[in-house]
Amino acid sequence: MSVPVISVPTVMDAAWIGERGSPDAIRYGKLPVPSPGPTDVLVRVEAVAVNPVDTLVRSGRYDTPLPFPFVVGRDLVGTVAACGPGVTGLAAGERVWCNSLGHAGRQGPSAEFAVVPTDRLYSLPDSADPLEAVAVLHPAASAYLALITHGKLRAGDTVLIAGGAGHVGRAAIVIAAHAGARVLVTAGADDLDECRRLGAEAAFDYRDPDLAGTLQEAARGQVDLHLDTSGNHDLDLAADLAARRGRIVLMAGMGARPEVPIGRIYTRDLSLEGFAISTATTAELDEAAARVNQLLAAGALVPRRVERLPLSGAAEAHRRIEAGEARGVRLVLTPG
Repeated sequence: MSVPVISVPTVMDAAWIGERGSPDAIRYGKLPVPSPGPTDVLVRVEAVAVNPVDTLVRSGRYDTPLPFPFVVGRDLVGTVAACGPGVTGLAAGERVWCNSLGHAGRQGPSAEFAVVPTDRLYSLPDSADPLEAVAVLHPAASAYLALITHGKLRAGDTVLIAGGAGHVGRAAIVIAAHAGARVLVTAGADDLDECRRLGAEAAFDYRDPDLAGTLQEAARGQVDLHLDTSGNHDLDLAADLAARRGRIVLMAGMGARPEVPIGRIYTRDLSLEGFAISTATTAELDEAAARVNQLLAAGALVPRRVERLPLSGAAEAHRRIEAGEARGVRLVLTPG
């Protein structure tokens, strides 16, 4: 039975595009409030995170079907406003989240209301702050899927996380440490203490001219899982550091063209696997969400810095991300 809801308007403010293009293609104005299908939920949006992948989808660099006018974005935190007749277990006013809109024909959430398929919607822990939560949902789920689903991380493994001070890198440190792994990290010199605080056993300056030797000594040739979140892939180094049957997961750097040391990869039984959260199944996303919620409830997943912008600032947020002016900060849009 549908949940009766009062005072859902017929139109809403939204940030949307009529065609792929630059940030200037983003328009802010009125669109009809979408109606949930039989297994959908209409969510009143409280906060939307702006991700680098959002700019790739908007520009067309990441090709995926888009319904025009297309509401930009991917991640939201909000409250249930109405449910389709096939939805059970959710009530109006319940706080929820999603991090897989805006792809494969799904509208994004940068609006006052968004329709979310029920199998992509998760309850938000009561203790979680909406703005801080929306800022970590995409990075944390990405890190979980890279480490656990694709990287098959196990307790006792040694994992090397490159780019440990980035949004995904920070979440990966927390998730790997809570999984019982030995965590080694590379990051900028100013970020090393923060990486250790998050759970890294050791952290190293990626600008160190003898980084390869330093990592060799620290890892002792026993890196079971190598995850580079920075996009600056050094596969020669990854292969040198890897344990036999080690895993290398690639999840960043769309334009990267590193040399591949084929001989060391096949003679040492190494695996090289690509991963993008956009291709994750709903079952995989659900598993990641369960772990993300546990860590959110425990207060373990906290963004480094959040900057709040109005929904009308979507184009500005996209421009700043593309210009590299949002490093170290998560840009969050809020309606109203």
